Amino acid sequence: MASYELNELKPNKGSRKIPKRLGMGEGSGNGKTAGKGHKGHKARSGYRSKPGFEGGQMPLYRRLPKFGFTSRKKLLGKNTFSLVPIDRLVELDSETITPEMLREKGLVGKYPEKVKILGARTDLEGNPLPFNAKLKVSAQAFSKSAREAIEKAGGEVTVIE
Repeated sequence: MASYELNELKPNKGSRKIPKRLGMGEGSGNGKTAGKGHKGHKARSGYRSKPGFEGGQMPLYRRLPKFGFTSRKKLLGKNTFSLVPIDRLVELDSETITPEMLREKGLVGKYPEKVKILGARTDLEGNPLPFNAKLKVSAQAFSKSAREAIEKAGGEVTVIE
């Protein structure tokens, strides 16, 4: 095991680099403009470009058209539903299903408070996959296909106001 003396300590070879000395005359190779070119914003001290700035050219975010729409109903929380596919109801292992139960199981968030049950998945031809669970389901809304599937399986649908 090698012993080291304090007076012999020095940094590893290549770990320390001498900084480039800018503006030290023409002979240094980095004199006059110190590698910053001639004039302009980037040649000045304290230069910082704003995000999206394209040198005065019309920036991309202004060249592209505006799009999208936010419904007032969504902002105010009206007519918004937490959506639950009918397939997920079978996983609950219960004959009676309520919105409170769906919240407890984590299928529905706390907000919005309304729950809508969506219809069955379809196969590649567009035919609904069979739904055989006999359930009593209560929710604020049901899709047409969900209502038909539950009633066809012998279950009950209750709409909560």
